[in-house]
Amino acid sequence: MSLIPWKGKHHGNGGRALAPFDAFRHEMDRLFDSFFHDPFAVMESSFGQMGGWTPTLDVSETEKEITVRAEIPGVKPEDLEVTVTGDTLVVAGEKKESSETKEKGYWHSESRFGSFRRQVRLPAEVDSEAVDADYANGVLTIRLKKVETAQAKRITVKAT
Repeated sequence: MSLIPWKGKHHGNGGRALAPFDAFRHEMDRLFDSFFHDPFAVMESSFGQMGGWTPTLDVSETEKEITVRAEIPGVKPEDLEVTVTGDTLVVAGEKKESSETKEKGYWHSESRFGSFRRQVRLPAEVDSEAVDADYANGVLTIRLKKVETAQAKRITVKAT
């Protein structure tokens, strides 16, 4: 077995390639520097959107209904918008947080906000008039009843 030299990326170090561990260290240094410079930018970019965030959706299905759950802590129910069209569900909203601390000798104020919009294609067509949405403890639960034509129907097989 022979070893093949690793050719790394060039990272602005005079054009020479970095050894694997040097490249790893460089990347970790960059990550920590950006985190301590602006921790929220690192978190937001890890969610795929600068300046915003995207909640995850859990979709489950039974014979008669589809249930969608989303963890959306810190969002008021009046700041949420749920729309159903055919087999497409849209969950949108805006998160607004602010905190202020006044102690002897210092004052700290911080505000965070961002909007999100998730569109998901449902596994079956649903009745847009029979949708129930509840929000409790930071979790949005949406129950959508399937239309009659989309519901599974058991067919009895006859022996001939």
